[in-house]
Amino acid sequence: MSPAQWDLPPELCCRPMAFVALTGLDVVYNAVHRAIWDAFCANRRADRVPISFKVLPGDHEYPKCRTKRTSYEWYIPKGILKTGWMNKHLNLVPALVVLFYELDWDEPQWKEKQSECATKVEIVRTSLQGRNTKVAVVLIQKKTPLPPGEDVMASERAAALCNACDLSGKSLFVLPHTDHLVGYIIRLENAFYEHAQTYYYTEIRRVKSHKEFLNKTTHQLLFVRHQFKTAFFSELKQDTQNALKYYRAAYSLIHELRTHETNILEIKTMAGFINYKICRLCFQHNTPLDAIAQFRKHIDLCKKKIGSAELAFEHAAWMSKQFQYFGDLFDEAIKLGLTAIQTQNPGFYYQQAAHYAQERKRLANLGYPAPDPLETPTGILDFYGQRAWRQGHQISTCFKLVSQELIIALLSNAVAQFKKYKCPRMKSRLMVQMGEEYYHTKDYAKALKLLDYVMCDYRTERWWGLLTSILGTALRCSYLMAQVKDYVSYSMELVGRASMLREDQKSRIQKNVAKVLKNEPPEAEPDCDPSAVKAAQALWNERGSQASGEDLILEVQDSVPFVQCKARFLHPSFHLDVPVQLHVFLLTDSPHPVRFSKLCVSLSNQDYNQYCVVDSLGQAPAQEDMCLVPGRTHRYSFRFVARPEDVGKKIEITGVDLMLGSENGRCIFLNWRGGGGDAASSHEALQATRSFKRRGRLPENEVDWDTVSIQASTMIISRVPRISVQLHHEPPALNNEMYCMMVTIQSHEDIVARDLKLTAGLKPGQDANLSHTTHVTLDGSKMCDDSHRALLPDIPMGDLQPQEKMEKPLSIRCSTTGPRIFLVHVAYTVDTCIEGRDIVCKCHKDETVTIETVVPFEVAVKFVSTKFEHLEHVFVDVPFLLMTDILSMSPWPLHLVTSELQLAPTMAAVDQPASQVEEVVLQTGESASECFCLTCPPVHHGTTGVASGQYVMSWKSCCSLINTQLFYLPSFGRVRESLPVKYHIQNRTAIVQEVEMSVEPSDAFMFSGLKQVRLRILPGTEQDMLYNFYPLMAGYQMLPLLNINLLRLPAVSGQLLRRFLPSRIFIKVTFNGPANSGIETSMLATFTFVS
Repeated sequence: MSPAQWDLPPELCCRPMAFVALTGLDVVYNAVHRAIWDAFCANRRADRVPISFKVLPGDHEYPKCRTKRTSYEWYIPKGILKTGWMNKHLNLVPALVVLFYELDWDEPQWKEKQSECATKVEIVRTSLQGRNTKVAVVLIQKKTPLPPGEDVMASERAAALCNACDLSGKSLFVLPHTDHLVGYIIRLENAFYEHAQTYYYTEIRRVKSHKEFLNKTTHQLLFVRHQFKTAFFSELKQDTQNALKYYRAAYSLIHELRTHETNILEIKTMAGFINYKICRLCFQHNTPLDAIAQFRKHIDLCKKKIGSAELAFEHAAWMSKQFQYFGDLFDEAIKLGLTAIQTQNPGFYYQQAAHYAQERKRLANLGYPAPDPLETPTGILDFYGQRAWRQGHQISTCFKLVSQELIIALLSNAVAQFKKYKCPRMKSRLMVQMGEEYYHTKDYAKALKLLDYVMCDYRTERWWGLLTSILGTALRCSYLMAQVKDYVSYSMELVGRASMLREDQKSRIQKNVAKVLKNEPPEAEPDCDPSAVKAAQALWNERGSQASGEDLILEVQDSVPFVQCKARFLHPSFHLDVPVQLHVFLLTDSPHPVRFSKLCVSLSNQDYNQYCVVDSLGQAPAQEDMCLVPGRTHRYSFRFVARPEDVGKKIEITGVDLMLGSENGRCIFLNWRGGGGDAASSHEALQATRSFKRRGRLPENEVDWDTVSIQASTMIISRVPRISVQLHHEPPALNNEMYCMMVTIQSHEDIVARDLKLTAGLKPGQDANLSHTTHVTLDGSKMCDDSHRALLPDIPMGDLQPQEKMEKPLSIRCSTTGPRIFLVHVAYTVDTCIEGRDIVCKCHKDETVTIETVVPFEVAVKFVSTKFEHLEHVFVDVPFLLMTDILSMSPWPLHLVTSELQLAPTMAAVDQPASQVEEVVLQTGESASECFCLTCPPVHHGTTGVASGQYVMSWKSCCSLINTQLFYLPSFGRVRESLPVKYHIQNRTAIVQEVEMSVEPSDAFMFSGLKQVRLRILPGTEQDMLYNFYPLMAGYQMLPLLNINLLRLPAVSGQLLRRFLPSRIFIKVTFNGPANSGIETSMLATFTFVS
């Protein structure tokens, strides 16, 4: 029986379309006819009517119509459906025959042409021999016809032609050969389609009319046949809804037939045909659930209709094809827009098809005779599903072995579907089956490729039983191909702890590995084909002759070999003066001991690799144990001295290599990446940590493998310093004072500490603004300015003798309050000897301290009348008093050196102002006050605010330098009232200054004025920048920050220029009393550029 026995006929699988025959066209020698034919058949879009066109000669012989049966009384059908019936109505019997004839209405020889046309029509009718096929005539004309009713001659001649040809007016058409040929063709197609619809409707009625002559006793097959024909004609008519109804009726009728050995094959065949049609139409109607339900029903009804036991292989083949074709239909529907899901996709049906194909292969276990007794001489049977001989009279006991390619193709389709719908486990399972099929077809390379791909998934998910089975197949493939590397790799894993093989099987495989290491061919694996084993032995002998000096490297990190490895540094970090210690633990799970030739550890710094080697030549002392005993943990220790340049660096284990074999045979290196471990070790370590199992006591020299963890990296850190660093100071620090800190360094080394260097100042990593407001110096006799840095690096201190002490004072100035962290870093070098090696060790000691900076005092300024009454406004030429209150906030006595009042030009003193707090000492919480009598001279008309001036005070603490602090008068504004601000800029340099100014926004103020401006100031000239600040909140508020950048003096920082500007101001609540005609004060900020 041929493999194509169960393939569906192409006429069943194609889309049925109305068949229209075109005659009278010479498409070879006539260009006009060729253009007409191309318009019919070329570029048929989906919106054109479904018609199948074919050009036939005018005297073409159509299939003869049988004599119509008038009675079915004595008629016994021989089968359900003839094999040529569908093809006959798709490609042989047309629904419409169209005769093309070149004839214009004004043809001079009209009579002769009309007679010739009538003759051709009669020839066509004669060749149809009584069929209901429609006949139409198309006149090919050169001129475009006039609208209907305007051409009288055309109407008359058209009627005459219809009479001569015995045609109705609807069967005569005119086709002008003009530029709009395609448009006329499309209109013709629509008319042809209507005629074809009429024909198929007539055929449906004709088939239905036979039903009244049938009885269910002897004509059961005819009921199925007529329903199928009615459904097929409905499809040709494009009435798919009725077609589906008739197919369903036919399917129900076919399962009502009595089945026996002689007709079971025919019933299954026709059931498969009808099921295919039903499922295809359900998918076409976008009802996939109906299609799936129909297919399940079909399988449930037919899976037990096996027939004779000797033909069970045939039933399996039929079942395989049913699943395959439904999978194809499902996949085709998905490509057209149907959405599938993980649990319902074509992959499941391809998988079942492959399963039944494998079942067929299992059942067909004998050779098939030649010639094939099931084949007909012509290869064609009269009815679908029938044999060339009568079943029951002859039973074939021969089977045909199914081709492996069919099974592999089905599995491949299923794998593609499961991959598409993200079903990894189903995909892996089917890939294993594909590998096994390739193995049976002796395509070992493809089998090994597939099996090796899925092993990773089974190792990850710890399916050890499945992995063992796959490894067994892979081992046989690698043996039969004589692939040494793969053979050893799979053998090691089958001998290991993850393998589910018996001990005797593991022992046999380990002995084979030993033979391979000795360059001897291994014994054949069981269950291998004897003929393939002979070829494999020849290959192994050839490999052995070419294997001298061959080294094989096996990456075992992702497998589960019979040797386990764990490498660890003893500590996460080692000081430079302490040797680095490294242990490698090995454990074997094999039935027999394993001897190795070399063990080496690779580190990230390859200079240390020479100290981490154990080999059979005895290069490493006290490392004579080169044999691994099963179940016993073996430890190998290494140590080396780190280099000074590696301080601060991490040393990592990049790999561990274990060499099996010898130079006389094969050398196989087992390589573990990093600190060792394999595909199962991480889960085993997790299980060990969760286990409550009591571990027994081990001998003193043995190690429990489960307690060993991998430590694949260590850090080399500097030698522990043997010096002490002490910081002496008296917190807190006062704002803007020179705060003193004494650094005391004492050596506890036994030798000289050389190249002592001190780094002191603000610790890096804090707020960036702190680095601009903190200044450190070693010279405490001078006040720090902005040129001093916040951190003094690498201050040379010379050498420090053993037990010697050294002191270094630091002076710190903080211009803002708040906590700061200061760092004192002392670095030095010493010479030391470690295990006979002289190295220079760099040591360092760090000390940090947090210092709080506080405000030394607060100054409150207010205006009062001469009667000491509070003033909100001052008046022109009316004396008033300026009162300053100084409150000490310092924790120790505060010495006020002197004070000075610097008035603006808009203010005048009644008498000469002198300091009233000079040489006053304030204790914590005490205050001192000054009083000055002032007047406001007349101002320009319309001016409501004037600047008052500045209050300068010099002070010092008990041990610090004199500090000078500046206060602006008066420092207040009002909420939601305009505060005029003027920045007065004067250029006293000899060059033109380019100034960039920008005002940053503030949450406490709105302002008007230029937010960003760039201007030029000539030498000796001035520039005023006016702004209106609008306070939004009461209390002390930070003013909008003014950023100034001098493009021609880049060395002058904006931070330096901002020292001349006020940074904050006191904002009062809005005064709601009666209006006052006094003059409000405003704020003036002045700064000057001096070269």
